[in-house]
Formats: sequence, structure tokens, C-alpha cells
Amino acid sequence: MANYTAADIKKLRELTAAGMLDVKKALDEADGDMTKAQEILRVKGLKGVTKREGRTTSNGLVAAQAVDGVGTLVEVLCETDFVAKGERFRNLAQQVLDTAVESGATDAETLIATKTADGKVVQELLDEANATIGEKIVIQRVARLEGPSVVTYLHRTNPDLPPQIGVLVATEGGDEATARDIAMHVAAFSPTVLAREDVPEETVANERRIAEATAREEGKPEAALPRIIEGRVNGYFKDNVLLEQAYAKDQKKSVAKVAEEAGLTVLGFARFRVGA
Repeated sequence: MANYTAADIKKLRELTAAGMLDVKKALDEADGDMTKAQEILRVKGLKGVTKREGRTTSNGLVAAQAVDGVGTLVEVLCETDFVAKGERFRNLAQQVLDTAVESGATDAETLIATKTADGKVVQELLDEANATIGEKIVIQRVARLEGPSVVTYLHRTNPDLPPQIGVLVATEGGDEATARDIAMHVAAFSPTVLAREDVPEETVANERRIAEATAREEGKPEAALPRIIEGRVNGYFKDNVLLEQAYAKDQKKSVAKVAEEAGLTVLGFARFRVGA
């Protein structure tokens, strides 16, 4: 009979985040030796990494940090919400964020090739986590934003899960409270661009075509078409352009108006939602 206890099983599960059955099998094979059991779990897990490459990662978390006018936002994905809310996964995401902050990486490809503070390449961390946790884990996106001031906002869509929406907002002037309120607005209303001029010309042209085709289909008078088309294109801007959106806390004002009244200029933003 293997020389281990229920406490050993619990400890090994906490150390590796491996499943109960896998932990018992590893301890049996290692005859209760904790270090050897960890090695067994890691080897078996690494063998399965390539098999997990095609799996879907639709859960996970976003993490953010802002220091001295530089904000960093990362999205780390896994397969299940069970793993997403686990301490091992959250600690891994923090290591990923810390490395992104320190290295200045602006995309996932660069970040996974970067060394962490302890000298490991981020990809190694992911492979080890894949091995011990038994799920595919990936860094999906990275954003870096700079400005005189950068605020972060993280939102939990489910109280049992880690943050699923993360926002960075870069501003100049004004106060931090207003900047943070705007970050909360971005989380709730998901704008796609900061200002009207940031919308690609082809997108605007396509919206005009759709607006005209819709108006004609509705039988609107020819003379009224220019006004109707312009109104519907402006409606698109109000839905997608941050500065033109109706402010979350006061729908009678635009975000631009609120920022102006606070003496604040919004310079840019980034928004991630897990799996979106």
C-alpha cells in the first residue's frame, strides 16, 4: 500500500492543481514521495499539451495595472470557469501581467517569448500550467497605453469568477474620479473607437450604403434621403464612438461633454472582455 495520507493528496492538489484521480495515481507510482509525484504529474501533463492545442478556450480573466502613466492590460484564457477561478490560474495570470508590465510587451506573441523575473520564458510557464492543470491556457491579448494619467477598471460579470472585463483609459488634466467613471462607462458600453475620425473610411461608407438601402426599402421620399442617411450614420457614431456616446451616469450628456466639464481630455482607451 502506498505510503501517503489524505493530507498528502490535498497538498499535492494544491501544489499542482491536478485532478484527484491523477494525484492519487501519481502518489501510487511515486510510493508517496511528494517530489517524485510532482515530477510524474508534470511529465504526464506535458505529454498531453499538444493534444490540447485544438481545444477551445472561452473562459479566463483579464488583469490590469497602471504605473506612472503607463497602463497594461492582459487577457489570459483557459477552458473552464472552474480553472478560471482557481488560485493557480490567477497566480499565473499575475505573473503574465507582471512580465508584460516589466517588459513593455504590446502583443501576445512578444510576451510569450519574454523571460519572467525568475528567468523562465513565459511560454514555459504556460506549458507547465497546461501540464499540471490539464487545460489549454493561452495569452489571448495584450494592450499597453501611455499618457499623463492612466486609470484601470476591472469588472466581474459573475461574483464567483475573476474579472471578465478590463479597461484602460489614458487622460490629461481633470481628476482621477472622472477618469475612472469614464473607464466604467467603457466597460459597460463597449465603444470601438475614441473619436469619429478614428472610424475607418470604408466603415463609414458602408454605413451610408446600408442607411440608403434601408431608407429606400422603407419607401422614404427621395428628397428626405440625405437627411435620413446622415441621421442614421450619426446614430452609428453615437453607438460606437466613445466621445459621442451618451454618458452612463447622465444620458443627457455625451462623454465628451462630461470630460470637458471636468477639464479632462481623453487620449485613448483599451477594453478586453474574456472571449470576445
